[in-house]
Amino acid sequence: MFTGIIEAIGTVRALTPKGGDVRVYVQTGKLDLGDVKLGDSIAVNGICLTAVELPGDGFWADVSRETLARSAFIDLKAGSRVNLEKALTPTSRLGGHLVSGHVDGVGEVISLEENARAVQFRIRAPRELARYIALKGSITVDGTSLTVNGVNGAEFELTIVPHTLGETIMVDYRPGRQVNLEVDLLARYLERLMLGDKAAEPSASGLTTSFLAEHGYLK
Repeated sequence: MFTGIIEAIGTVRALTPKGGDVRVYVQTGKLDLGDVKLGDSIAVNGICLTAVELPGDGFWADVSRETLARSAFIDLKAGSRVNLEKALTPTSRLGGHLVSGHVDGVGEVISLEENARAVQFRIRAPRELARYIALKGSITVDGTSLTVNGVNGAEFELTIVPHTLGETIMVDYRPGRQVNLEVDLLARYLERLMLGDKAAEPSASGLTTSFLAEHGYLK
């Protein structure tokens, strides 16, 4: 688990095809690796990766086909800057929100404009994730815990203050950029719980319009 509070910006130094998937080497910059052991988790742009080698100034990790298919990791190359966060500990401050490090889908930066000293970003989420994105709710973008300040269909707005811009890779964002999205963990579990006994049915992947209407949630 993670909090979505980025601890450092790292740099991808190598991407090596290995047995059908990829092994990546991330140089971790100011991230303190003193308490990191082999097998520990580190979030890279919101993707939970396991450290399999620790050469000193970074770590190697394996990236599965599933991760490559469901995230924007495929767009990374040697030299790409990435957000980094070590796994949550029992004594960590929960400054953001609970983040699993499991990417739900890939969004696209649509626009950005200045808003006083902040920057207003508009991002389009995949259609199937729109129902989880709520005004003033939480969302994780490339591993960063953020508050949704506007929603219009599958598009949502974020107001990013100078500190967050300086401490994350959001300063690099431009229209057309692909970003990793993880919706609020509680929203996903709530949806599953609302299915009740229907959750055991093979096709019960989420709440359908007919289910919501049947149970009086749609008026």
